[in-house]
Amino acid sequence: MDLSWFSVLVLAFFEIIAASDMNYEFVTCGSVLKLMNQQHQVRLHSHDVKYGSGSGQQSVTGVDTSDDHNSYWQIQPKTGATCNRGIPIKCGQSIRLMHLSTQRNLHSHHFQSPLSRNLEVSAFGDEGVGDEGDNWVVTCSSKYWSRRDQVRFKHVVTEHYLHVSGDTFGRPISGQREISAYPNPNSLNYWQAAEGIFVKPAPDPNTGKTFTHDEL
Repeated sequence: MDLSWFSVLVLAFFEIIAASDMNYEFVTCGSVLKLMNQQHQVRLHSHDVKYGSGSGQQSVTGVDTSDDHNSYWQIQPKTGATCNRGIPIKCGQSIRLMHLSTQRNLHSHHFQSPLSRNLEVSAFGDEGVGDEGDNWVVTCSSKYWSRRDQVRFKHVVTEHYLHVSGDTFGRPISGQREISAYPNPNSLNYWQAAEGIFVKPAPDPNTGKTFTHDEL
């Protein structure tokens, strides 16, 4: 087991509440979760395997297994910003998704993806520090990102959407789906929060009140 992943789970035992233990419906800053593509039923995944073309950065794929720890991502504020742990993420807010095991951020740029020839999506940076290409806007229809919502992630720099084309890799990651960035919103770029550990709602830093469903 990766030590960084293990340490986060140990910390979670003491400091945060698992979603199964409370009827709390929102995704919050600091939450650790898996993201499920609704069309292809694969989870966003990464690993220390580099692309053989394009940027040569760490590859990002989709997997159909639910128990792989390499599919955990942590919700982080956009590059250069801060957010309070437990504050619900707003629809329209820019965030980063940090791959928990490798500490690299979900990233895109103008390199072509290897299979579909859309834009490549990679994992980039060092210990969560990357650049502006790590920022994604959560696109949803409510005020806050609900775990029940189908959402899209729009890349800030390229204005493309996190997408599963259905193309499948061969060795050494046989059977895993290509993740790319696509110029238009469609059914292939809807995602939903799946398994995870969701940070307990925190008091509003301005009022001291704890967020509740009615206030949201």
